[in-house]
Amino acid sequence: MSDQPFPGPDLRPLNLQIGAQTIAGFESAGAGRPILLIHGNSSSSHIWQKQLQGPLGAKYRVIAIDLPGHGASSPPPHPESDYSGRGYAAAISAVARELDLRSTIVVGWSLGGHSVLNAAGSLPMAAGLMIFGTPPIGRGPEGFAGFKGLSKTVFTASPSEAEIQEWARSAFAPGYKPIPDFLIEDFRRTDGNARACLGASAQSGGLVDEVAIVGDMKIPLAIVQGREEQIVDLGYLQRLPAPTLWRGTVQVIDGAGHSPHWEQADAFNEMLDAFAASV
Repeated sequence: MSDQPFPGPDLRPLNLQIGAQTIAGFESAGAGRPILLIHGNSSSSHIWQKQLQGPLGAKYRVIAIDLPGHGASSPPPHPESDYSGRGYAAAISAVARELDLRSTIVVGWSLGGHSVLNAAGSLPMAAGLMIFGTPPIGRGPEGFAGFKGLSKTVFTASPSEAEIQEWARSAFAPGYKPIPDFLIEDFRRTDGNARACLGASAQSGGLVDEVAIVGDMKIPLAIVQGREEQIVDLGYLQRLPAPTLWRGTVQVIDGAGHSPHWEQADAFNEMLDAFAASV
């Protein structure tokens, strides 16, 4: 699947005008229930090509967007507030309304997962949420306890090339090769203010209590983790109070790190298919 040219002829480019913001992305040809995919920090919709193309994209209406300032989406009008969990949540909700999505599965990877949790209360069209590479953030000094290797590079406006390469290695299982070239290029082209403003928001205490959001969740929540994850602590996820947790446990994918949707795409897609079919 990874050898397919991207984007293939079976994908429809998206170019949504939402207020002053242009949101780009891709939509698959499938006619099944919508699955909305949200990428991580300094990434883009390209990271979802193994979900957009192939059997999953043919079965479901799979939609992957570029968050503001990422990929082909324009920078937002108010970077200090828009480059935040709340700001990204507002963009996700606006896209869902613009595309008239109903009974949707909303999936977030890493920062995308945090953004999806922030958006949970404003997504009445969501039938279920899936997050991975995302330890929900709590209040107080233990708020970031779910991270075991969070790099300052993801909060740095202009990191060095060496720092970008080091971050890319952490996004996969140890020793994983080849790291896709587009992942590095996506990081370089992301608006540096997206990282700097996110870091400032975290330092100023502007983050939402995501642990409370998970604890109050009313719809199914799937939490997925690569067994060789270098950034997120599996034990933290397993201890998290999550009353609507799908299958009653964190779903672990062998042979994958922070990016199981790329590293072990077949296993990830089977899991997403099962979740979409069960909620």
